[in-house]
Amino acid sequence: MKIAVVGATGLVGGEILKVLAERNFPVSELIPVASERSVGKQVEFKGKQYTVVSFEDAIAAKPAVAIFSAGGGTSLSLAPKFAEAGITVVDNSSAWRMDPTKKLVVPEINANTLTPDDKIIANPNCSTIQMVVALKPLHDRYTIKRVVVSTYQSVTGTGKAAVDQLFAERNGDNSVSKVYPHPIDLNVLPHIDVFLDNGYTKEEMKMVNETKKIMGDDSIQVTATTVRIPTIGGHSEAVNVEFENEFDLNEVVDLLRNAEGVIVQDDPQNKVYPMPLTAHGKDEVFVGRIRRDESQPKTLNMWIVADNLRKGAATNAVQIAEYLLKHNLVEAGEVVA
Repeated sequence: MKIAVVGATGLVGGEILKVLAERNFPVSELIPVASERSVGKQVEFKGKQYTVVSFEDAIAAKPAVAIFSAGGGTSLSLAPKFAEAGITVVDNSSAWRMDPTKKLVVPEINANTLTPDDKIIANPNCSTIQMVVALKPLHDRYTIKRVVVSTYQSVTGTGKAAVDQLFAERNGDNSVSKVYPHPIDLNVLPHIDVFLDNGYTKEEMKMVNETKKIMGDDSIQVTATTVRIPTIGGHSEAVNVEFENEFDLNEVVDLLRNAEGVIVQDDPQNKVYPMPLTAHGKDEVFVGRIRRDESQPKTLNMWIVADNLRKGAATNAVQIAEYLLKHNLVEAGEVVA
């Protein structure tokens, strides 16, 4: 398949290239795309150097799929142009997620809703993706009534400048430009994205609204508090789930063990539980600290961790492209030897 990566020079764009290589995605021709200031730069893919091209040149090259990770504004202006040219767009930004005419896809949950007519497909928010992968098998069995989630999110979710800020602060260097309103090293910021009129942040409301859309059930009540912490390996979430129906704890663990894309790490006696440090660089969603909420009936507590640049962004997008190819929902295009 001829494939374009839009935003190829960015943090997530680089991860997309890495995931495409690691998963042996059948790339017949790679088209790295970025803004005008990056055109002509080189990116590496499978040991070879590729030259970054402009949006116009990428559209003219007619890739089958374009994976976008270039920000919401770019997606809003350019994704329709790619789609009009017959190119299927998988978009990592928030631009199209809540558009009622666009699918919001986590392959383990709802890729079966995709059709050849879906030319712009939205990739959900990183913190939402890892949570719903773990929730879906439990919802199918017990019916989720309410979710209370608190997140502990890596600075990589903000981008390279945030990682630079963290390590500059750690080294006592004040010359690096700040992307957070307060220091992040040795600190915790209960503030991700902008605050809205209801007192919640945009990130928190993404989790509320996207969960309902992906799960296909508006009756699920979600409340979220999203927090930035000084880690780089991935996002962590404390998730409290109230069900309509009673559950058996052993069955819950079995359901999660057998769920696609989930690895259970739950042996507290031996101090085994998910952590960003051990989730880093992995594609799966890790679940542990699985226990009954003893304060009210039919309620479960879980700890969910995933690499936000992988399953939370790049891997999920590549998995969507894999699904499109496997199910003949896109034209693979001319194969280049």
